[in-house]
Formats: sequence, structure tokens, C-alpha cells
Amino acid sequence: MIEDLRDEDLINRIGGRFKLTALIQKRWKELMFGARPLIEPGDLTPMEVAIREIKEGKIAPKFEVPVSDEDAEP
Repeated sequence: MIEDLRDEDLINRIGGRFKLTALIQKRWKELMFGARPLIEPGDLTPMEVAIREIKEGKIAPKFEVPVSDEDAEP
């Protein structure tokens, strides 16, 4: 699984190493609190499941566009 974290295509697809790490942590926490895996986990740890889900495109970051004060409704 460590090799997957060095995959430049995956890192670029997610938006950088920091975003990839944050996405892994978020999904890992969801799995630890009972979320169902989107892949067949087999003997994988929750962290390995999270990484595999991201690598297979089953989990992706949600990019939010910040709203400026000028765009806000009164």
C-alpha cells in the first residue's frame, strides 16, 4: 500500500499530497466508525481499504468553491 501513496498520477488526480492524506484520514475515520467498505475488504486493514477505494476512484474529494462576501445574499 505504501507504493500507492507514491503514485504521482493518484496524487495529481486528488490535488496534491496534502489533499490525498486528508481524504485518506477522512475515509479511514468513517470506516473505523462503521461505514461500509465500497470494495471487498478481505484481509485489508481499514487504512488499506481507504487507499484502495481512492485508487479505484470510488472515493473522491469534494471541491467546494468559497463564497465571497460580495456574492452572499443579504
